[in-house]
Amino acid sequence: MAATINRPVTPTSTGTQARRPVDYIWAMARISIGWVFLWAFLDKTFGWGFATPVNRAWIEGGSPTTGFLKGTGENALGGFFSSLAGQAWVDWLFMAGLLGIGLALVLGVGTRIAAATGGLLLVFMWAAELPLANNPFMDDHIIYAIVLIGLALANAGITLGLGRLPIVQQNAWLK
Repeated sequence: MAATINRPVTPTSTGTQARRPVDYIWAMARISIGWVFLWAFLDKTFGWGFATPVNRAWIEGGSPTTGFLKGTGENALGGFFSSLAGQAWVDWLFMAGLLGIGLALVLGVGTRIAAATGGLLLVFMWAAELPLANNPFMDDHIIYAIVLIGLALANAGITLGLGRLPIVQQNAWLK
């Protein structure tokens, strides 16, 4: 069995901790997943033609939840999720979640809250698709949720983010 070497994080001359290469990997994962959420918000809002056509954009009166949720009717929990499709409160909650989670992850502030709410959103989306077509239980929603947990545990907001700001460091809920 190979021995592991635990290298302590050493303080720099400014009193902050030196970043390790893994901290930058977590930061890139945080920013990347944040962009996935933020892009979904932007595309659904403005209908930039990637996943959402212009005529189905939220600002044109389209519902950002209808396309996905209406397609779940045949699934195990489809009746529940289909009933939520197109409801204004669901649209607003979903879009606020995409925007808030995306901004928090990209900026590195509120990473723990974003990880928890983003993980919950992803698990709901996973549940809406059950049974999965290609795997008994695992898909990208679950993998993203696991990575979000890792981001929170790694305190990923402090590397390449605003997580080092004094206000964030003094308020645990902003970490």
